[in-house]
Amino acid sequence: MERRKENVLLFPFMAKSHIIPFLALAQQIERKGYTITFVNTSINIKKLQKFLPSNSSIRLLEIPFNAAEHGLPPEAENSDSLPYKLVLRILEASSCLEQPFRKLLADLVEGNGGGEKPVCVVADFIFDWTAHVAHEFGVFHAIFSCTGGYGMACYYSMWLNLPHKHTESQEFMLPDFPEAGKFHVTQLSPALLVAQEDDPFTTFQRKNLPNWSKSDGILFNTFEEIDKRGLTYFRRKLGIPVLAVGPILLSEYDRSRIGRKPAISPASCIEWLNKKQPNSVLFISFGSQNTISASQMLQLAKALDSSRTNFIWVVRPPLGHDMDADFVPQDWLPEGFVQHIEDQEMGLIVEKWGPQMEILSHKSTAAFLSNCGWNSVLESLKNGVPLIGWPMAAEQYYNAKVLVEEAGVCVEVARGTCFEVRQEEIMEKIELVMGDNYKSKEIKRKACEIKELIKDATRDEESYKGSSVKAMEELFISASLSKEKTDV
Repeated sequence: MERRKENVLLFPFMAKSHIIPFLALAQQIERKGYTITFVNTSINIKKLQKFLPSNSSIRLLEIPFNAAEHGLPPEAENSDSLPYKLVLRILEASSCLEQPFRKLLADLVEGNGGGEKPVCVVADFIFDWTAHVAHEFGVFHAIFSCTGGYGMACYYSMWLNLPHKHTESQEFMLPDFPEAGKFHVTQLSPALLVAQEDDPFTTFQRKNLPNWSKSDGILFNTFEEIDKRGLTYFRRKLGIPVLAVGPILLSEYDRSRIGRKPAISPASCIEWLNKKQPNSVLFISFGSQNTISASQMLQLAKALDSSRTNFIWVVRPPLGHDMDADFVPQDWLPEGFVQHIEDQEMGLIVEKWGPQMEILSHKSTAAFLSNCGWNSVLESLKNGVPLIGWPMAAEQYYNAKVLVEEAGVCVEVARGTCFEVRQEEIMEKIELVMGDNYKSKEIKRKACEIKELIKDATRDEESYKGSSVKAMEELFISASLSKEKTDV
């Protein structure tokens, strides 16, 4: 494809869960013929340099960041493995990138950076200050949120209003988002539960979130047909174009190159799945940054054993233990459990990381027990696989809520990690989704309907363009018109 001169600058927050969706967005924009400049801190850029395909034209640019100056470990340029108090610190420290980003953008605009002036800056929703910097140079600015619209709308409203602090009830409504329905205190992340009007995390959120309205548009990794309520909230709240451009997903091959390599090869997983009947396997994984407690892990294992369900379980060290440390799954599972399920050929235990997209796309996979992180949700629904939700952090609780109440493709089994869960409850929900009953058939039917909606939203043909394709085109039409005005 002939490469355009238009340069699109992408700038994600320093976390794998943000960098990977931004990289998927970069590849999608690159396929449209644009030049891509991908900005991040030195350590993150060096990792990306090793894994980008040789035929990629994505240009990587480093922005200076000294973690130690902000009370962080010397090489802490990624929030994924940091404890909560240091995650807040790296969020606050990220504002120090404003001046280096201004210089980087000035060099590009003035032709000193070895690249074309950007037609558009697409920045992370955490970097609210990038809109002001882009506008200083007459550059169109958009925010990219790797979340869905509804989940982020609830998250946004929760932090701005702290509605649970203004009632004695266990249930409450969002004052500026009543159409979202009722919420329960169990749908609050640990950070929100302890939030106060003047605590540091609330202060950061209340500074950052309202500034989204200063951007020229916001992109969500979702599609219009499933997410109207959340997208409508932001259109009303922000008064700027709100565009659903997803699903935008990195391939398993690219993700394994950039992230951690699976502990088991995709071929081995496929070989195991090929021996199972269609729609007979439960896939279990709680995302890249979440894990359950030791007692919850024990109850889940007992439930799987008693239910006689075929399963693939990505097991990580339980809550309170280093998820990156070496560990033996047997140490945290019932005695003899691993040997028993292997002898029965009932289950496959995968340590830490598994080839998620290959598993979800296999005909034997019937359901996904997930923390309802949005990327995992999209990967599941793209393959018509319903979910069993166990949300644990951030907007995951609200993703699960909309999947249960509106989409009808999910059943919640638990919320959070700070409570005991019984094997009987887990077995009941597994049977509800995996069994031969009316509810399971309805959930599967609705998941397959959404699979077709995703296909339609992302169709890009001469005779037909889906809603997400048209939304992406709208972004670049607006950016080009803005550029023409500033060039006059």
